[in-house]
Amino acid sequence: MKVQSYLAFDGNCQEALNFYGELFDAKVENRITYEDKKIDVPSSYRKKLQHAELKGKGVNFMAYDAAPDTPINSGNQVHMSVDFNQKEEAKSVFENLSKNGVVHHEFREREWGFFGRCTDEFGINWMVNAKN
Repeated sequence: MKVQSYLAFDGNCQEALNFYGELFDAKVENRITYEDKKIDVPSSYRKKLQHAELKGKGVNFMAYDAAPDTPINSGNQVHMSVDFNQKEEAKSVFENLSKNGVVHHEFREREWGFFGRCTDEFGINWMVNAKN
């Protein structure tokens, strides 16, 4: 069995995947746009992503730009959780994710290790953990 996250964006999926790809040293794969699809979307939306995957060592999720007739609502239904072995690496990733977003729980030591929770600039919720 394999469980993956599938993230929906409001027209900025490629920008978000570029950011996450650089942060996690991962590549965008299986990139499909609305360009040649028989879907009723405005011409200005044709180059947006209908599907893409971000893949790297320990990173694998799917994402797309929801069609304009599918409203995106910010909420807390999805959190991406990232586990690290080293506190310094986790802290750096947390700082980058939260830089232009909102920090909900500062990255600090907890009962189980180090943890921080934030919402990034794209509206995605993140939980960052480290063992030491």
